[in-house]
Amino acid sequence: MFTPRRVVLLSCLLASPSVFAAHLCVAPNGAHGCRASINEAIGAAAANDVIDVGPGIYAEHVVIDKPLSLLGAGHGLTTVNAMGLPNGIEVDGLNHGPLSGVIVRGFTVKDADFQGILVTNASDITIDDNRVTGSDRKLQPFAAGGPVCPGLPQYFMAGEGFDCGEGIHLSGVTGSTVSDNIVDHNAGGILVSDDTAPNHDNDIRGNIVSDNPYDCGITLASHHFALAPTDPLVGVYHITVENNSSMRNGLQTGEGAGVGVFAGPPGAQQWGDVIIGNVLVNNGLPGVALHSHGPFQKLSDHLIANNTIYGNGPDGDPG
Repeated sequence: MFTPRRVVLLSCLLASPSVFAAHLCVAPNGAHGCRASINEAIGAAAANDVIDVGPGIYAEHVVIDKPLSLLGAGHGLTTVNAMGLPNGIEVDGLNHGPLSGVIVRGFTVKDADFQGILVTNASDITIDDNRVTGSDRKLQPFAAGGPVCPGLPQYFMAGEGFDCGEGIHLSGVTGSTVSDNIVDHNAGGILVSDDTAPNHDNDIRGNIVSDNPYDCGITLASHHFALAPTDPLVGVYHITVENNSSMRNGLQTGEGAGVGVFAGPPGAQQWGDVIIGNVLVNNGLPGVALHSHGPFQKLSDHLIANNTIYGNGPDGDPG
């Protein structure tokens, strides 16, 4: 016989999506009854399912188009090798939005043409405990007229050329967390931008970002363009950058800060960020660099506190 308390407990359990979430598995060559590819498992998954990806190397551009948890066996064990492919793992809310509730954890992602882990137009995303490396294969950093990246999607063309090779890129993302990742030997480390939609209220914490030779370790960049005063809510704002280590970035070009906070074109909106408790050392630009480059911009109201900063290069930007 059910007591009222048991009825309430049963109702709560039935209302919880996790009770009904299926677990799918992926293994090389489809071993143990698992799917042979990550994209195959995503195609078979329902919303809020969990996909466990076993140890091995998966040559894929992984596209996540629904809420789910994608869990590798650890970044020393499960590798997405994106050699010759646009991105390693893409959480694609731009083409499959609105998209919310995705976890990506426990992978090495390497050698993508454009971005290692890319998230567009999504919310409540967790990118945690991954290693992202070598994601800059199509970047031509010293092309005539500046860096170029043939084949980069048009909606990213407003950004700087070095944005081609970011380890982790959040574009148009809200209420999300990037934590405890290792991001090294890409063109740049972690980029937070508004190329595809406003970007705000995200937490970048506990990451080790090092040896990305052409760009900043962590970049907060508004690329919004307007030739008149505009609503600041279209930009990048309320980003928290806390307890990260950003080291030896931008040394190839002298263009990489430990943390860069940038308003690029006229009309860019970049405000209300918190940069606290980070270790920012031996980068090509200052530990924290703030740049404003044009009219109708907002670059203000930032809190920068309790960071360890030393051994960084000078800032020659007059803006």
